[in-house]
Amino acid sequence: MRTTRRDVLRCGAMAGAAWLSAGNLLLGADQKEPLAKTTAGPIRGRVEEGIFAYRGVPYGMDTAMTRFAAPKPPVPWTETKDCLMWGPQTIQPYRAPAPPRATPSAPRKPKPTRETNFHMPPDEGGESEDCLHLNVWTPAMRDGRKRPVMVYFHGGGYTYGTVNSTLYEGTQLARRGDVVVVTVNGRLNAFGFLYLAELGGAAFEDSGMAGQLDLVLALKWIRDNIVEFGGDPSKVLIFGQSGGGGKCSTLMAMPPAKGLFHQVVCMSGQLIAGIPKERATERARAVLKELKLEPENIDAIKTMPVEQIKMAARAGGNYGPVEDGRSLPTGPFWPEAAAQSLNVPLILGNTHDETRFLGGVPGVDLFALDWSGVVPALNANPAFVRDFNAEEIVAKYRSWHPKYSPTDVYFQITTDTRVWRAEQVAAEKRAENPESQKKTWVYQMDWISPAAGGRYKAPHTMDLPFAFNTVAIAPGMVGDTPEDQKRAKAMEDAVCESYIAFAHNGDPNNKHVPKWPTFDLKTRATMIFDDKVRIENDPRGEERRYIEQVPYVPNAT
Repeated sequence: MRTTRRDVLRCGAMAGAAWLSAGNLLLGADQKEPLAKTTAGPIRGRVEEGIFAYRGVPYGMDTAMTRFAAPKPPVPWTETKDCLMWGPQTIQPYRAPAPPRATPSAPRKPKPTRETNFHMPPDEGGESEDCLHLNVWTPAMRDGRKRPVMVYFHGGGYTYGTVNSTLYEGTQLARRGDVVVVTVNGRLNAFGFLYLAELGGAAFEDSGMAGQLDLVLALKWIRDNIVEFGGDPSKVLIFGQSGGGGKCSTLMAMPPAKGLFHQVVCMSGQLIAGIPKERATERARAVLKELKLEPENIDAIKTMPVEQIKMAARAGGNYGPVEDGRSLPTGPFWPEAAAQSLNVPLILGNTHDETRFLGGVPGVDLFALDWSGVVPALNANPAFVRDFNAEEIVAKYRSWHPKYSPTDVYFQITTDTRVWRAEQVAAEKRAENPESQKKTWVYQMDWISPAAGGRYKAPHTMDLPFAFNTVAIAPGMVGDTPEDQKRAKAMEDAVCESYIAFAHNGDPNNKHVPKWPTFDLKTRATMIFDDKVRIENDPRGEERRYIEQVPYVPNAT
């Protein structure tokens, strides 16, 4: 599904009157372009559907100047900077960069499509090491309301992705929740997480966590500037999906991030532990070998062409936060839940059918499996059944779910043994501590998408349009018939209002859902987001008890 950015400029008399009546607003000379002051310099945004929007706001210096190091604040400016379009996304792996648009222009109104796509591509922005930009949407400027701030970190693991997408625009969420919405781009893959400290010394001491330190710098920008945008720096919620959930998890264990956020939502992405330094160093050696660099010449990597590093980075495999003993001294949930965040309210969520939209098996149509093909497909993807007997686990799932097809069994096993299990481990670690148990809630997204005849069921990313209040522009994810939209709107009410309540109160309970208890090890109460929103105790209990026979090991892949 390809959509472009939402933007309907409303700059007529009614909008102008509304801006002026809000009081103390700083407008451009033509009273159409709202200005804001930041610690680095003045910026200009625009009003979109009655919401103040600022895109591509610099929160850090060009990372070409801080490659493989902690980020620095942006170079200050004095002339008003136009923040009207997406800033560049970070360097993306394995594909050619797309050039940015030559000149700023009004975003185009998105055209909903029926095409099924659970991965929203970036609208624009191109790639650059000058990627430390964020976007802000707010109902009003400098009005003293002290709105909660909802800060979103995107998915894509720690390897690819961007917030430059219509799906993540904050216009509707800001209006519905009377909140300030901020979305953040930062470094990824080797540029954000290539750990060179053991090989290059002090000059590279932050290299394995540079991408996470970018997010810390963004949160500091919010702390120092968000009052200008009608936000409250003492009420900051961070939320993220997939890799974004992992980024949120990691921030909970980072001493530099302590006190910069006050609630957390991890959606389908709970990082249990960081990468050990030893493993991260071996990956770095592989990259240096591709670059034909010896440790004594490692400084050359700071000025090498981007494309050369991108190509060599493939040798390092997967990247992610490194337990470097500095920014990440321990895992977010391993061996225990991070002590520094035990008092931070946390929602952990996953979707019922995560892996229906997460990769596949080369040469195998997983949606056309017969019973003879399930075990071979599992064995061809050993990350999911590494410690289980494939024949036995398939037999178990068939007995527990006699109505499941071979495809259903394959995807349920691969969901439960890896993605869902990590969420359960995180919830259990929080529940083991009396302080954090009282501030931990768990949900499961069971809402079946009608897209493609329902073949994806409730896949990875299914909760995103509900969280952002953007179902109206995502028919390829939620369906486009009147009945589809009615179902989706009801789900949107439940999910979005829960997030909004959490941002305002540190508790997700609201009138659109039944009473939502915190998670404990006895009842394992879980909110089920479905056409019938409900609480279930220990959903997938049989599966959980079977899977728990194999001890959980972080970083097993």
